[in-house]
Amino acid sequence: MVSEADIISFFKRSDPNVVLGPGDDSALIKPKSGMEIAVSTDMLVAGQHFFTETDPFKLGHKALAVNLSDMAAMGANPRWATMALALPESLVKNDPKWIQEFARGFFELANSYEVALIGGDVTCGPLTISIQIIGEVIIGKALRRSGAIPGDDIWISGKLGNAALAILHEKKKIKLEPNELIECLNSLLIPVARVGLGQRLIGLANSAIDISDGLLADLGHILEHSNVAATVNISKINCSGVIEKYLSQQHVVSCMLAGGDDYELCFTVPRERRSKVDKISQEIGIPLTRIGKINKGEGLVVLDQTEKPITMEKTGYDHFPST
Repeated sequence: MVSEADIISFFKRSDPNVVLGPGDDSALIKPKSGMEIAVSTDMLVAGQHFFTETDPFKLGHKALAVNLSDMAAMGANPRWATMALALPESLVKNDPKWIQEFARGFFELANSYEVALIGGDVTCGPLTISIQIIGEVIIGKALRRSGAIPGDDIWISGKLGNAALAILHEKKKIKLEPNELIECLNSLLIPVARVGLGQRLIGLANSAIDISDGLLADLGHILEHSNVAATVNISKINCSGVIEKYLSQQHVVSCMLAGGDDYELCFTVPRERRSKVDKISQEIGIPLTRIGKINKGEGLVVLDQTEKPITMEKTGYDHFPST
């Protein structure tokens, strides 16, 4: 059985961009001149946010990726992270390689973004992963939820729904073909944070948010913070061939609109800047799709393929749903 010191050793790394890293009572970091600090925290709980049998390498990747997505939504450059882990005694005793694989997945992604792990904590308990990400953004330039104005186009990056469809399969609410399941599980377990896109949207987008809880719920946050309304067309939402195949089933429509775990960006841009967004899409090789429009007033109207308004019972993931 590995000790607490052994576990900590799996995560200790030196980094030239850190004044003082793991090993002291706190870390010391030095932001670049002219930058504001962006800070976000996400917690993943076994059985709530991931299946207990999830591959530890992929879980290490996802634990950081969901935080990187928050940085992307602000247009920030991620630089540092802290991690708190609660590990079941049975896991530590019976499967010490799990921790090594989790660390390997985490650091493979961290290294690709030059993110340094500067500290954290570990304890014994139900499997829980909490990561705080710290980044930098030019003073006064961060993307926010509160800047959308009537007339803005609503855009999304990538394709929506695959991750939620994978969860439906795992819960035996739909049966996917093996190749379809692989595609959807990759979306669920190995999300790609749109950090580069977020930075390109600074000075172009009026508002932005990452789609973690579901398109309708997260777009709803933009509407609430900006005091505006919106119309979204289902037929314009970019989705995979797998989603399209099963789209006649209502719960698959819900995957696309409210499933969550997409970690794409939803952002609003003035109509006259459409060509600039299209150019960015071509340059970075990520599909960026106009799905609707910001309006005066309040509320979100969703139009089906025939342009008729529809009502969605669920708009996104809620940790404490009303009964």
